[in-house]
Amino acid sequence: MLKRLEGVRRALAEQNLDALLVAQSEEAPSPHVRYLSGFGGSKAVLIITPQRQIIASDSRYWDQIGKQCPDFELVKLTLKPEETLRDTLRALGVRRAGFESRRLTVDQQAEWAKAFESVELVATKDVVESLRMIKDDQEIETLRRALALTDQAYEYIVNWIEPGMSEKEVAWELESFMRTHGADGLAFDVHVASGPGSAEPHHVSDTRPIALGEPIWIDMGARVGGYCADLTRSFTLGEPDAQFKRIYMIVLQAQLAVERALKAGLPGKEADAIARKVIEDAGYGANFGHGLGHGLGLAVHEKPSAGRASEDTKTWP
Repeated sequence: MLKRLEGVRRALAEQNLDALLVAQSEEAPSPHVRYLSGFGGSKAVLIITPQRQIIASDSRYWDQIGKQCPDFELVKLTLKPEETLRDTLRALGVRRAGFESRRLTVDQQAEWAKAFESVELVATKDVVESLRMIKDDQEIETLRRALALTDQAYEYIVNWIEPGMSEKEVAWELESFMRTHGADGLAFDVHVASGPGSAEPHHVSDTRPIALGEPIWIDMGARVGGYCADLTRSFTLGEPDAQFKRIYMIVLQAQLAVERALKAGLPGKEADAIARKVIEDAGYGANFGHGLGHGLGLAVHEKPSAGRASEDTKTWP
């Protein structure tokens, strides 16, 4: 955790800030708090200065913070949390405090501005996101475990599923398998789509029975150690028709072309263009309305991204 805080402190110096405030709540969850401190609860504020790191939370989490955040000082929030935060900032000599403009709610910003009085609140962007793009060895190993379990769930389900089962039945079986084989939970709700529903990119699983020979896609991901997997696969029960095979092979060719081209420094938009050309050349460019892909981590969608407008380059292998 301390190495991650070094990146925040570099940003403080670059932006002439005395502190960065990183907040999360039940209404506005943020994986940044866990990333920087190790805290796995649902409500806390981090105060990171050039010399100190503080975590403020209420009595539900004081014991938990003692176990999960050994490198952080605890500030106990009670009946008037904004006043406690104000007094803490004063004691630290903070005059300019950065806050995460993409994550702090408008109401919370207004409450802080009113309570903190002489502290100037400065909007920041991508301070922590830029750090999270580059995974350390422990993060990579945890992601591999999440991905391996998700692969295992897929291999299980294609041998378990039978015609007549509903999409919801299959979704629940996948969730149950992942949870009972080592997942903390799900990265997101499992999506199972069949027949006409398989044409909807974010189809919500329903009670429709799955028929022999029709296309099926599954979108799922296990969460292990807080880190998320994301896997989408298409298949049929029984022999697929010629159209399914043709489209499947076009998408596979696009995927393999990108995998061969990936290298350090390749912008996300160029990776997207490689796949897009394969699909356009096959006559289906109009059907490729989304981006190629995205990073994974404590969130299921995070930098780096690979889309038509992406400039992300840092973590391509």
